[in-house]
Amino acid sequence: MTDRAAAADTATAPAYAAGGRPAPVIETRGLTKRFRGGQVAVDGLDLTVPGGSVFGFLGPNGSGKTTTIRMLMGLIDPTSGTATVLGRPMPQASRTVLPEVGALIEGPALYGYLSGRDNLVRFDRADPTADPRTRAARIAHALERVGLAAASAKKAKAYSLGMKQRLGLAAALLRPRRLLVLDEPTNGLDPQGMREIRSLVRELAAEGTTVFLSSHLLDEIEQVCTHAAVMARGRLLVQGPVAELAASARGRLTVTTPDPGEAARILKEHGLGGVSVDGDRLTADAPPAAVELADLNAALVGGGVRVRSFGIEGGSLEDAFVALTGEGFDVAG
Repeated sequence: MTDRAAAADTATAPAYAAGGRPAPVIETRGLTKRFRGGQVAVDGLDLTVPGGSVFGFLGPNGSGKTTTIRMLMGLIDPTSGTATVLGRPMPQASRTVLPEVGALIEGPALYGYLSGRDNLVRFDRADPTADPRTRAARIAHALERVGLAAASAKKAKAYSLGMKQRLGLAAALLRPRRLLVLDEPTNGLDPQGMREIRSLVRELAAEGTTVFLSSHLLDEIEQVCTHAAVMARGRLLVQGPVAELAASARGRLTVTTPDPGEAARILKEHGLGGVSVDGDRLTADAPPAAVELADLNAALVGGGVRVRSFGIEGGSLEDAFVALTGEGFDVAG
């Protein structure tokens, strides 16, 4: 192994706490931010991001996600509470922590008159810990990873929104990072671009980088994240492994029938809510445990409904989110 490769491995290797579990890469306790006028943007946040995870940070607009990220990165001070990033207090340790963190927050700040490559040169020169001897090679590698190598000579002002997002991500990848913080990284990308960025996130996680991903796309979180947290109105509602959060949702009763109207009427008579019909497929809230599925099926058949399929679909992250927040969510991907 070369010295440079060894240094990269050391930079991204997760630290371990007692018991052999990865130490938290991000941890907050009672983190609170109040703005002028008394508005509470983040209220008593206790968040734990395990090392080596791809952590999805979910919440509707105004839930406090971006304010939280800005506090974690030392861009604004909390009103109260504490935050540690890579085991060090923020914002006090910003100078030692931030060189180990790649971040894309609220879109990249680019020089429109410079090419994509020259923007990256500017960013890298501004990093006192970056090695100028490897600059050209690192920039070329970052551009290749985000699919911008062919457009690197183009001025940034001519880039589409998706290309600007890619360039911002390239800037975050100029050096090996222990932590990557991404705020809506697929904003403006077409479906193919979204798939490429998801694949890149998986690659980075496999290399040992912890990824903290804020997104409004539930499909994105379910496809790439190992853990997630749900925010609403400035408060943390739940956090944990994505599979466990999805499994905690009650799921939906689904019925396939050529008689959906009559099936909907019967299910409503039996107290089921959330009834929705799409063609010959009907869904409803899962019945309470006291209600036997066999009795519901018998009621449908007894009412003349021709039942082709009947059962409970497993809960999804979307189901869990709606149950927790009472709000719908963009699940397109």
